Amino acid sequence: MDFNVATILRESAKRRPGKVAVILDDVRLTYAELDQLSDKVAANLVARGLRPGDTVGLQLPNLPQFVVAHFGILKAGGVVVPMNVLLKAPEVAFYLGNSGARTLITFAMVADEAAKGAAEAGVEDVYVVGIPGLLESDVGRSFDELLGGDAPGPQMARRGPEDTAVIIYTSGTTGTPKGAELTHFTLYMNADVPGRLFEFNDDDVVLTVLPLFHVFGLCSVMNICILLGGTMTLVMRFEPAKVLEVIQRDGATVFEGVPTMFFGLLGHPEVDDYDVSSLRIAVSGGAAIPGEVIDRFEEKFGVVILEGYGLSETASTTTFNVSAEERKVYSVGKPIWGVEVDIWDDAGNRLPRGESNVGEIVIRGFNVMKGYLGRPEATEEAFAGGWFHSGDLGYLDDDGFLFIVDRKKELIIRGGYNVYPREIEEVIYQHPAVAEAAVIGVADEKLGEEVKAVVALKPGQSLGERDLIGFVKERVAAYKYPRSVEFRESLPKGATGKILKKELT
Repeated sequence: MDFNVATILRESAKRRPGKVAVILDDVRLTYAELDQLSDKVAANLVARGLRPGDTVGLQLPNLPQFVVAHFGILKAGGVVVPMNVLLKAPEVAFYLGNSGARTLITFAMVADEAAKGAAEAGVEDVYVVGIPGLLESDVGRSFDELLGGDAPGPQMARRGPEDTAVIIYTSGTTGTPKGAELTHFTLYMNADVPGRLFEFNDDDVVLTVLPLFHVFGLCSVMNICILLGGTMTLVMRFEPAKVLEVIQRDGATVFEGVPTMFFGLLGHPEVDDYDVSSLRIAVSGGAAIPGEVIDRFEEKFGVVILEGYGLSETASTTTFNVSAEERKVYSVGKPIWGVEVDIWDDAGNRLPRGESNVGEIVIRGFNVMKGYLGRPEATEEAFAGGWFHSGDLGYLDDDGFLFIVDRKKELIIRGGYNVYPREIEEVIYQHPAVAEAAVIGVADEKLGEEVKAVVALKPGQSLGERDLIGFVKERVAAYKYPRSVEFRESLPKGATGKILKKELT
């Protein structure tokens, strides 16, 4: 059976070719233009040797070229590896090397760092998206080369529903990041079902500030918009004034964000100067949103916030509050159609419903990845008992609504971005003065959690807080490095020698 998820673009272009698909300030692309441009990217990638199943790193902020490149790669039969634009060279090298990528499409602002990582991974084909006259690069080739040549006919490689379409990198508390393989079928279904749940329609305009390289933005914004024929109005980075301006300018009807974004909009001193009456719905995910923020935002903006829950491994959406009438405030909703959620104890036993029965959230359904790329043991562990183990703790109430209680993993969620302590600890341990290190999350009013390091130095060594922070900052993305360091003579440990992080908070 042939099934390429890029078909969602082709069909929307047939249905409403002149409809605006993507806006970035003064730039507008219709569905017909987006379809034709992505056909050119596909044809040029194939002409340069890309074959079905080959992986391509896509490292761009929220630009129209992200959407063009994403669907072009899929049409060529390739596999998209979305990458954060804040990644440093060693991280870029890992993503490209681990996924076996042969091509990287990156942004001029980060091209130097990206090129170093590509070189380390042996990737020679680097294409750079610049802004003519404002932001250009002499690294690699221009992305415009993939848009050149005579207009080819429609492009659509034959792929199967269970073939991998996107590899989203995620990580647990130990080891290197893992590539979650999301299939063409999974991506289609997890656009169709959630999109219809909150009654998305082709007249909706979605304020798109969530990064498209993140699973939330990729699946819950872009794919839903493209499938159902809506319009994305792009914002490259979250700035409250810019977001409010774009909502007013383009008449945005949907705003999807992480809790820190809602907090930022509420706190903007000139929020009352903007007309946001076009909004009909707001969606929050990525982390638990404080009840106080929900109440204040709904009162100020006159729009309901519907919370959902999901992970990279579940193509974003697992549960959702479908409407103001059916929701439970402070819950992340019920499982979407075709998805099951259960609560298990550590022995794999199903727990009864109720607030007193907190256990691990396990998931089964079309939305779950097919596995971790090249990690059979990690995949087997994640699917123990036939269900995907989220690593999150929660409970189901008597009506089937899911409530998140805590993270079983030691994951830190900083402003909607995942920070994995083990990864940062390994960087800290590279400093010659460090004997022991632990990275923890501490409460932060604006970001939800902030990154903190607790460190013990080797005998006779000295090291300042700023120096250690600078050391880490040079080696990881900007959202990951610790903002504070506490030095101790030693770190608390259990009987096995494991550092007891609970005693550090």
